[in-house]
Amino acid sequence: MFKEFKEFAMRGNVVDMAVGIIIGAAFGTIVKSLVADVLMPPIGLLLGNVDFSNLFAVIKQGSVAGPFATVAEAQKAGAVTINYGMFINTIISFLIVAFAIFMVIKGLNNLKREEEAPPEEPTSKECPHCFSEIPIKATRCGFCTSDISSA
Repeated sequence: MFKEFKEFAMRGNVVDMAVGIIIGAAFGTIVKSLVADVLMPPIGLLLGNVDFSNLFAVIKQGSVAGPFATVAEAQKAGAVTINYGMFINTIISFLIVAFAIFMVIKGLNNLKREEEAPPEEPTSKECPHCFSEIPIKATRCGFCTSDISSA
């Protein structure tokens, strides 16, 4: 049973998929940091010092009544919140990841197109009299002996 599992796990597709998942997770972490730490602070500054990660709405007050300055304070007090600022960050992260994946797929498609060889020149043609396949340079059909140099 272990031998079968080892054969399964070492197949190319499984290993490729595992590597893809690991790299994807790392890439997701990088994009999350890019959005939260690099992109959103300047956007928040342009919109009047808004910290998107702390945009939330309180649905139910906790043990301590609000107002709360941050999501962490609201959650510490036991308040139920809708964290729409974090949702905005997540949407922007998704769009960046989707765009990056699109660019990778587009690049792979371009490589595939370049690898495709142009169609080869035909090496045979059809006799107009007996419809047999003969060499392209033939002037007489080898099957019906018809002259095809003028055809």
